[in-house]
Amino acid sequence: MATFPQLKTNAIAQYPVARREQFQNQTVRFVDGSDQRYRDSAGARMEWEIQLSELDEGELAAIEEFFLASQGAFGSFSFTDPWDGHVYDNCSLAADEVALTTVAEMRGSTKLTVVRNI
Repeated sequence: MATFPQLKTNAIAQYPVARREQFQNQTVRFVDGSDQRYRDSAGARMEWEIQLSELDEGELAAIEEFFLASQGAFGSFSFTDPWDGHVYDNCSLAADEVALTTVAEMRGSTKLTVVRNI
């Protein structure tokens, strides 16, 4: 299984990093006014927003190569949570496009959103 690329510093992300957890809950309301709630998935849906800046050409190339290899949101890979170091298998990118920006030499940036597939 593929792995999300690390930077030269062996870091996965740079600050600020956003991590969101959400549950898929459903509510069924009955005619008598009562309701029943149930969970629509096996666990929490986790999402990380990774913003990277001050990247050199090699780091940008590694991210682009990873994006092309995973075919955008189609492929799955393992991702190490930058908050606690836990490795999550079966993650994917949230979008089928990536914007790689080069401002100057050794000054590239990008933004990716990683989603844990349940």
